[in-house]
Amino acid sequence: MKPLKIGITGVRGIVGETFTPELAVEFAESFGTYLDRGRILVCRDTRPSGPMIRSAVLAGLLAAGCEVVDLGVCPTPSMQLAVKWLKADGGIAITAGHNPWQWNALKFVRSDGLYLNSTQGEELLDIFHQAEFAKAGWDTIKQGVETADPISEHIKILNESFAAEAISAKALTVAVDCCNGACSFLSPKWLEQLGCEVLAVNDNPNAPFPHAPEPKPETMAQLCAVVKAGRAAIGFAHDADGERLGIVTDLGEPLSEEMTLAIAADIRLRKKAGKVVTNVSTSGAIDIIAARHGGSVVRTPVGQAYISEGLIEHKGVLGGEGSGGITVPEVHLTHDSAAAIGLILEHLAETGERISELVAQLPRLTTLKHNVVVEPHRLYSVLQEFRATVEQEGLEVDSTDGIKATLPGGWVHVRASNTESMIRIIVEAEEKPAAQELLDWTRDRIRK
Repeated sequence: MKPLKIGITGVRGIVGETFTPELAVEFAESFGTYLDRGRILVCRDTRPSGPMIRSAVLAGLLAAGCEVVDLGVCPTPSMQLAVKWLKADGGIAITAGHNPWQWNALKFVRSDGLYLNSTQGEELLDIFHQAEFAKAGWDTIKQGVETADPISEHIKILNESFAAEAISAKALTVAVDCCNGACSFLSPKWLEQLGCEVLAVNDNPNAPFPHAPEPKPETMAQLCAVVKAGRAAIGFAHDADGERLGIVTDLGEPLSEEMTLAIAADIRLRKKAGKVVTNVSTSGAIDIIAARHGGSVVRTPVGQAYISEGLIEHKGVLGGEGSGGITVPEVHLTHDSAAAIGLILEHLAETGERISELVAQLPRLTTLKHNVVVEPHRLYSVLQEFRATVEQEGLEVDSTDGIKATLPGGWVHVRASNTESMIRIIVEAEEKPAAQELLDWTRDRIRK
C-alpha cells in the first residue's frame, strides 16, 4: 500500500511514492484558483523534501497568477499569525507535523489565519479534481517572490499575551527539545528573551529528526535526562512544525500527550472559568478538571479546524486536543506549542508551584491508543461494520466523529485518521487493566 491522504486537512503522503512535486503543483494551483489569485504565504518545516516541495508550491502559485511571500522554515503557527500582519489572503504550510520525515504534506490556511473548515476544504478539493485552474499569462506572471521573517512578530505577540516580566524575574531553567524542527528558530530564542536558562537539545534545523517528531513519552528519553541533569523546572518537546507540545516534569517524568491539555486547562480555569473546547477522543480528565473550577467542556470532531470553530461559536477560554495541541485564544485561535509554553511558564512564575505539584493534583485516567492500518478504500466499510456490531450489542453510539461508545468502566472511540490510511482506536478507563480489556474488546470486534 502506498498511502496518500487527501481530505479537508490538506494532502499528505510519503515523498517519492504518492506525494510528488506534480501533486504539489496541482494543489498549489487549486489553492491559488480558490483564493482568486490572491497574496499567499508559504512556509515549511525542516524535512529533507521541503526545498523540493517548496519549489513546486511556488511554481503552482505563480502559475495561477498569485502574489507569493516565502517565509522559509518557520513554525506553522508563526505563518498563521503572519497572514494577518502581512495582509495575505491565505497560506500554505509544507509540513507533515508529527509524521516521520519520509512524509510531507500541504496544509491550507485562510485569510484569518485558520485552517479551512470542512465546507471550504470540500470546495478546494472540487477545484483540484476538476483541474480547471486559473492561469497567468506570460505577461502577467509575478516577476518575483517576496520574503519575510515571521518569528519576531510571533515572539512579540507571545510577550504581549503572557506575563513576560514575571517569568523573567523567576529566571527559570527550562529544557526544550526542538526535534531539529521549525521551532529551533523560535523556542530557544524566545525563552532566552524571557530570561530563562535554556537547555536546548536537537535545535539544529539542518540535522535529521533525532526521533519521531510526535511528542510522546517514548520520544522524550533524552529530554528527561536533560531535565534531571540540569535540574530544570520543566522540559518541553515540540513536533516538527510547532503545533503539538509534550511535557517533562521537574522530577524527570515524561507525561502522556493527553496531560498537556489537562495541565493547560487546569491553569486557565483557575484564572478564568469558561468553556474548554476539545474533541471526542480527548481524555475525560478534562471534564473532571472543568467541573472542579466551575467550567464546562464542548466536544467537537477531531481536527484543529473544528476546535477553532468551536472556540468562536462557544466563546471558549481554551482549546486543545489529546495529541498535545493547545489553542490559547489570546494568542490565536489555532494550535500553538509556544503559546502553550507561555501559559505554563506564566503560571509557574506567578504561583511558585512546581509542575510536578500541579500534575499530582490532576486526575490520572488510563488512555490507550492503537492504530490499525487499513487500505484506503476499506476505511469506512470497516467503521460501518464496527458500528453495526456495537449497536447489535445494545450500546449507545456517539457519531460526532467515527463511533464512540460508553461501556461499564470506560469508553471506546474508533475513527478514521485525518492524516493517514488507518483506523485509530482510543480507549479510556480509570485503571490500566480495565483500559486494556476495552482495547482488546474493540480490536476483537474490528477483526470480525
